[in-house]
This record gives sequence, structure tokens and C-alpha cells, in this order.
Amino acid sequence: MSNPVNVSRFEVKAHDQADEVRTPSKTRVEVLRMEGYTLAYMGLQPGWRWSECIKPVVHTHDCRNSHVGYAVSGRLTVEAGGTRKSIGAGDVYTIPPGHDAWVDGNEPFVCIEVLSAEEYAKAP
Repeated sequence: MSNPVNVSRFEVKAHDQADEVRTPSKTRVEVLRMEGYTLAYMGLQPGWRWSECIKPVVHTHDCRNSHVGYAVSGRLTVEAGGTRKSIGAGDVYTIPPGHDAWVDGNEPFVCIEVLSAEEYAKAP
């Protein structure tokens, strides 16, 4: 287990006052930088698919980010190495690099990412 980063400042930020916002097709990534940590509040709209909405931005065959996050609402299906899993509201997840993903149903998938926030949906 790694040692956590200690913080020296008391900070509070709202996701609607993000330090950076990325908006590829059907995607909204609100990046919040805190002392020692970066978080992302992400909203993926119905019809969103990584290979259609993010691939044109990052120019890789599949998603090369590792993800650790918490699903707030909606449902996302992820396919990696022939395995397919679904993530829904209230789930905590880890996803290794080398995957595609898509929103299931007519509700946006909203999540908070704690690992890939700085790099996700960012042009090289």
C-alpha cells in the first residue's frame, strides 16, 4: 500500500468551478486540481462510446488510461481483453488500460475519477 500525499491546505471546490473543462463529443470532463490530487467529475451522454467520442481526440487504438472511480448515476459497459463488465450507480471501479466503453440506456453516466483525471480526453 502506498503512502498517501499529505495536504497542508483546507480547500473546497465545486465541480462547476473546475480548473479545466474538456468537451469532446457527448463528453464533459471537469478537472479539479487540489493539493497533491486531481479529480474529474465526468458526464457521458447517451450514445457515448469511447471509440467514437474520445478516440478521435487521443488518437490511440483503445483507451490507454487506467481508471479508478465512483459511479454517481447511469450505466457504463466496459470491454477489456474479451471481458465485459457493467458499472452502475454506487459502484466503485478499476479499469486497466486497453479497453473500449459505452453508455447503456437513455441516462447519462456520471462518475468521479480519481486516477486518470489529469490525462483523460486530452489531446496529445
